[in-house]
Amino acid sequence: MNTERSIHLTWFKSTHSGDEGGECVEVAVDRAAIRVRDSKELSGPQLAFTRDAWSGFVAAVGRDRSY
Repeated sequence: MNTERSIHLTWFKSTHSGDEGGECVEVAVDRAAIRVRDSKELSGPQLAFTRDAWSGFVAAVGRDRSY
């Protein structure tokens, strides 16, 4: 994990996120990493994951439907 920031990123939320202003995360993709941030703190910290780590995370979430 890395907290380095990129300057020009296009952030998006899941299509399952509503417009109620609840707790959401946003994701952006750049050449080096998949980046994640809190949608309520746009200038706050970001997490950066390698593509392999992100793929593993998404696959694990897809398998675990107990949430």
